[in-house]
Amino acid sequence: MTEQAYASLDIRLMRTLLLLLTECSVSRTADLLGQAQPTVSLTLKKLRDIFQDPLLVRSGSVLVPTERGLALRSAMSGILGQIDATFASPSAFEPATSSRQFRIVASNCLGTVFMPQLIAAITDVAPGISLDASPIPSQEELLSGLSEGRIDAVIGNWPHPPEHLRIAPMLTTDIVCMVRSSHRFARRTDRIRLEEYLEESHLSPTSERHAQFSPIDGRLIDLGLKRNIRATVPEYSIAPYVLARSDLVFTTGRHFAEQVAQTFPFAVLDAPVELGQMHFYMLWHDRKHHSPEQAWLRRMIKGAAADMRALERMPAPPLPPSLQLQPG
Repeated sequence: MTEQAYASLDIRLMRTLLLLLTECSVSRTADLLGQAQPTVSLTLKKLRDIFQDPLLVRSGSVLVPTERGLALRSAMSGILGQIDATFASPSAFEPATSSRQFRIVASNCLGTVFMPQLIAAITDVAPGISLDASPIPSQEELLSGLSEGRIDAVIGNWPHPPEHLRIAPMLTTDIVCMVRSSHRFARRTDRIRLEEYLEESHLSPTSERHAQFSPIDGRLIDLGLKRNIRATVPEYSIAPYVLARSDLVFTTGRHFAEQVAQTFPFAVLDAPVELGQMHFYMLWHDRKHHSPEQAWLRRMIKGAAADMRALERMPAPPLPPSLQLQPG
């Protein structure tokens, strides 16, 4: 790249470049920027001329970054994150008077037991703040949302979170299996053995194409195993109604299972010991790490998790070695 071409690369172009390489779509980038699609197409052409590289190429019906594009995506994320941190207002954050909206995404199985605790804590001290809580989207949308600032924090539980994100432990819970009262396991008092577990038909909130993000199937993948998933549901709230009318096995964290068992006549059994425990953690992008308002949000999330542990007399959980990435 010549010095003259380099000089034409301003912050606006860098932000458009990052969006293009993240969204891999001219039309989606145009929508996010509020620009016409031909304008973004011309910008992509200019960027290709600057870097002397196609940046995005066709792979079937979709666009994918070139090797140069992947390197630039990582570089632009870091550069723009530093720029945002440098010029961010250093003024203190006042939650009591703020009308800020935060967006977090959270694992479904924690939603019914954790989100009420968090929302109550926030509304008590910051009545003007709104919280947009959503289920965890696709990995691509999750990563782009964090890197571009559309997502403030993630509460996840998959076995291998992205290594470039900051992480803090929240909760650890036992993994259990739920079955209806007529299931052959219902009257058991001992732990289900792994070989028995793999013989059963299962209900899951995670489709097989995203199995690596499931705390259950991800662990089985690590063990070189796979269970027989007969049905998947898009929302955790649907699972009890499906389970009540089938002999499927639903595997989840103890928090959710015991809450559901108060309403439905389900048996709750200890899952195979090989599945380990379910670890919940908070993730956030480095670009928001030093923001006072983001630091406040993270303290509220950690505080709600601590309150849950206190109610159950649970110790603060250490992350297992596989999840010990960047400390929060």
